[in-house]
Amino acid sequence: QARLAESGGGSVQAGESLRLSCAVAGIPWSRACVGWFRQAPGNIQEGVACIYLAGTNGDEAFYADSVTGRFSISTDSQTTVDLQMNSLEPEDTAMYSCAAAFGGSCYYPCRRLAENSFDYWGRGTQVTVSS
Repeated sequence: QARLAESGGGSVQAGESLRLSCAVAGIPWSRACVGWFRQAPGNIQEGVACIYLAGTNGDEAFYADSVTGRFSISTDSQTTVDLQMNSLEPEDTAMYSCAAAFGGSCYYPCRRLAENSFDYWGRGTQVTVSS
């Protein structure tokens, strides 16, 4: 059973940065996907970034157009997946959640940031950006 827990949310001014962390347990660190998703009040949930954990073949990262060049997803351990968010904008205000899926079949949902293909979810962390 996978378990995910987010941390690092907070309130910042536009232009500032935040780093979110997703602590992950119970998933294989190869042929698995971990994604970040967000939902603002009144909006549908949207994918932000996803990383395909390919093991020795090298991980691959994918991003929504709205965050490309500003956000970066990474992992430097087999326990956390981080989302570095730079140049934050008020439009980035949302509840951010991380989610995981197993198996090589998660690659294309990860690339498409398709949240309905992810089986395990954290509870989320709030990010608020003021202008």
